[in-house]
Amino acid sequence: MKHDHIDKLTRVRAEMPPAEGLNQLVELFKSFGDETRMKILYALSLSDLCVCAIAELLDMEQSAISHQLKKLRQAKLVTSRKEGRTVYYMLDDDHVREIVAVGFAHLTEE
Repeated sequence: MKHDHIDKLTRVRAEMPPAEGLNQLVELFKSFGDETRMKILYALSLSDLCVCAIAELLDMEQSAISHQLKKLRQAKLVTSRKEGRTVYYMLDDDHVREIVAVGFAHLTEE
């Protein structure tokens, strides 16, 4: 026996974003799919930091950190401000902090 799901499909089709929007979401979540980038995002959820501080924290070369920060900037996950000759990085907005926090909450729920 076939069940009736026409009403649900009609509603879901009406609310589904276009493929372009979903592809942008896929690209956003790819940015979270790297351990170094995730460490950077988590650290920046706690404090604004300069490249040299992030490099020291993660025990990595500044060039490697800069490379990952560039990817995070392109994904609009981090932004920066300049104070004198030092550039400080921070999360782009509270949505990024929420994504990181919700991810951890999901992993730790029982």
